[in-house]
Amino acid sequence: MTATPVRPLAVAIMGPTASGKTAAALEIARRIPSEIISVDSALVYRGMDVGTAKPSREELAEAPHHLIDIIDPADAYSAMQFRQDALRLCMEIAARGKLPLLVGGTMLYFKVLRDGLDELPQADPALRAQLDEEAARVGMPAMHAKLAGLDPVTAERLKPNDSQRIQRALEITLLTGQPMSSLLSQKQAEPLPFDLLPLALEPSDRAFLHERIALRFDLMLKGGALEQEVQTLRARGDLNLGLPSMRCVGYRQMWEYLDGDIDFAAMREKGIAATRQLAKRQLTWLRSMPDRVVIDCNLPSATEQVWTTVEQAISARAAG
Repeated sequence: MTATPVRPLAVAIMGPTASGKTAAALEIARRIPSEIISVDSALVYRGMDVGTAKPSREELAEAPHHLIDIIDPADAYSAMQFRQDALRLCMEIAARGKLPLLVGGTMLYFKVLRDGLDELPQADPALRAQLDEEAARVGMPAMHAKLAGLDPVTAERLKPNDSQRIQRALEITLLTGQPMSSLLSQKQAEPLPFDLLPLALEPSDRAFLHERIALRFDLMLKGGALEQEVQTLRARGDLNLGLPSMRCVGYRQMWEYLDGDIDFAAMREKGIAATRQLAKRQLTWLRSMPDRVVIDCNLPSATEQVWTTVEQAISARAAG
């Protein structure tokens, strides 16, 4: 009787911004041969280091890292591209006898990795141009109201000023004749070619996380580091606030400050508030994953707990 091949193991280290994901991943990498796959839609951009809290040169040297600094800020990187890259990398890393560590806070990427890609139509340039023109004429709240009439389920979960997602939802609905929410509910999950251990670093006290967020943002501002980085990006001349890269938290607020639209204090306040809102959305996504193993990121022992959980999972597989 032929033995069933053992599926590789991959570990997901998820959590809101400033929850200690990088430290936990590096601790695992110090204990067993591992490679880190970034699950972060901001770390893919070259030249965006300060505002994205990109791992330091020393941290990058501790273990091989993937999907960091892979595209120019003028370009886009989709969830579909991430899934293809992550699946390939996980299997390559496992083939090298190492543990793949999927580390980051872009929850959409984790969801697409686990559940597969939605069978949605590709962008239609003509229809998109028509929607852009309509949005410029009537305003985004009116476009949100239009979506609510066609697809109330999707409109309910989108903010009235979320122009990119509102227009994409309208585009899909108009192209297919069906609400996007209906199409998503019909999709079947695609099984992963490896076993995934989902670990979530979550705060028992959100105030503690808020303090860490403010501290980290202030460190980015210290000595004008973030300001200089955004000035360099602006000086290129081919970037604008409509690009996905410049919509990253911190960059938009600093851009507005450099435009003279807000003062420094308002920029700092808006940057910290936007980061806290991001963390809130990340935690909402995490709560929709019932099989995750939750570790309190407020505890000094959080990093050690992550390692212990991974070690136990590896031991159980070896014994089983």
